[in-house]
Amino acid sequence: MFKAVLLFLLAGLAEIGGGYLIWIWLRDGKSAYLGLFGGIALVLYGIIATFQSFPSFGRVYAAYGGVFIVLSVLWGWGIDKKTPDVYDWIGAGICLVGVTVMLLAPRH
Repeated sequence: MFKAVLLFLLAGLAEIGGGYLIWIWLRDGKSAYLGLFGGIALVLYGIIATFQSFPSFGRVYAAYGGVFIVLSVLWGWGIDKKTPDVYDWIGAGICLVGVTVMLLAPRH
């Protein structure tokens, strides 16, 4: 399970970081190199996610979506300095419960 969590975190950081670099390139007029690095990070995100051992693409990406939401809240707090409110935390918690159910539920 440690490997799965690590891969979710790495994929999330690559996707959010890549998207953020493209965001600041296009919206804030920063260097095109940031956009290039953002694109590379987004490609890496796609590659990292394939290393998950879960057999179902849809289930992995759905579970990853919940992790992405939590990481996005943390990114906004740490990088953008936008403090999450109680509803952000409640929503993130609900997402983590959903991820746990999807990945750990007993299946036949």
